[in-house]
Amino acid sequence: MDRRSFLGAGIAATGWLALGSAWSQQGAPNLGAPALPSPGMRRIRLGAFEIIALNDGALRRPLGEEFVRNAPLEQVKALLASQNLPTDYVDIPFTAFLAVTPAGKFLFDTGFADNGPPTTGRLRDNLAAAGYQPEDVDHVVISHYHGDHINGVRLKDGRLTFPRAKIHVPAPEHAFWMDDARMAGAPQAMQGAFQAVRRVFGGLPPDRLVPFQPGAELAPGIRAEAAFGHTPGMCVFTLRSEGQGFMYMADTANIPSLFVRNPDWSVVFDMDADLARQTRRRIYDQIIRDKLMVGGFHFPFPALGHIEAAGSGYRFNPVA
Repeated sequence: MDRRSFLGAGIAATGWLALGSAWSQQGAPNLGAPALPSPGMRRIRLGAFEIIALNDGALRRPLGEEFVRNAPLEQVKALLASQNLPTDYVDIPFTAFLAVTPAGKFLFDTGFADNGPPTTGRLRDNLAAAGYQPEDVDHVVISHYHGDHINGVRLKDGRLTFPRAKIHVPAPEHAFWMDDARMAGAPQAMQGAFQAVRRVFGGLPPDRLVPFQPGAELAPGIRAEAAFGHTPGMCVFTLRSEGQGFMYMADTANIPSLFVRNPDWSVVFDMDADLARQTRRRIYDQIIRDKLMVGGFHFPFPALGHIEAAGSGYRFNPVA
């Protein structure tokens, strides 16, 4: 992305992605607080793998004109109302996924740890409820560098949350955010996001930070796939075992009731809205063609289900 792309990339939204504190400032107490799932973990079998959804919490924000960048607010509210959902706010959950495989335990994205607002930071407790401790995680796999996905790599005091884990990162994403010249030329609103990336990944020894290219097989049955647009180098991950398939969609879609139902709408957090729209349709079609179960980082807990075609868009059907 060049500077011109930055200016059309939802820059104002990117600032809160640095550490999450702006979420607290944007909150509207009169709207109440989001309900958090209890228990905040759910297991499914995938052949010889086990997939565990681990909720890190949720945040509530008022629904304004800025949230869907290319649709009138009235249309957005109408789509929510047609699904019997609130129309004055949106709840945005955060759910990471642990894959327990013969090759080790792989955690896909991290949430906030203790760096976020009060209704976040639940992942470690839910990991314990699933029978695991942070020391049990062998690999942390990052989909992209927005703060709600990476801040949980380190605790507020700088210690690594998962002290034994190798940290696998998409090489194109890492190159973008760690480019000092790009950071220096970025608008002020994005400086916090660049600094957060350096807080998380700076100082990691080479044997702990493992860049991968889109298309790479991270372990037997686990493959990264390019899903650019939401950020310059975001990846999704397909897991396959004994004829069964699952895709961790990361932020291919934010709220499924909006951006699965209408994949041509652009959430404020998409850095390249046009490319993100193309990616959504490509990924959804692949999921349907390959009959994959899916997990979405911002989907309502347990954030697991299936996607099917519906009219000119798609529909997310959650697991029971």
